[in-house]
Amino acid sequence: MRPLKKALQILRDHRRLYLAVNLVYYGLVVVGALVVWLNPWLQASLKTMVAESFETSLPGVVEAYRGGQFPAAVAQTFSINFFLGSLMVITLPACFFPPAGILVGFWRAFLWGLLLAPTTPQFALAMIPHGLTLLLEGQAYILAIFAACRLGQVLLWPESLGLTSRWRAYLAGLREMGLVYILVAIVLLVSALWEAFEVIYIVAPMAGGL
Repeated sequence: MRPLKKALQILRDHRRLYLAVNLVYYGLVVVGALVVWLNPWLQASLKTMVAESFETSLPGVVEAYRGGQFPAAVAQTFSINFFLGSLMVITLPACFFPPAGILVGFWRAFLWGLLLAPTTPQFALAMIPHGLTLLLEGQAYILAIFAACRLGQVLLWPESLGLTSRWRAYLAGLREMGLVYILVAIVLLVSALWEAFEVIYIVAPMAGGL
């Protein structure tokens, strides 16, 4: 439990940064939603592209949800969101150039708004249970962005850690990032459990199947 306590302490020590990342992230989701409400055709086009992409690149996930395979849906959702959605898309670019991971993370928040704005009554009904999934998954990505921001901070101001070497500050930032990723993994696991449950047992019956 000690690493988890350290991870939570990092959030407490830098709660203003954490709050700022939250405000920007969810603010961009709202902006994306406003854009698509003014241009509803945009959401339809994006949904078609995303659906085709999932069918071709992630057929196992689609089949797990369509077949009602709860454990497989949880495992694959967690794996994709953790390794691809967080590590590969946000954290890995940030390790080479922190603003890159930060900007990609915020860009995805804007895309969420475009894709998931409840533009029809049926979609709005489906989004009621899915809203918790978005909050949980969003928090995981916010934590990953927060860690990237912290890495950028310590590189710019190594003296904030009592260091004079940027290389040592970089290593310290990576250690912080690793601790924060404990929280990312926990949140994404809870998110995957809820998403698989609500999609298979709530949204799919409402929609008449996936």
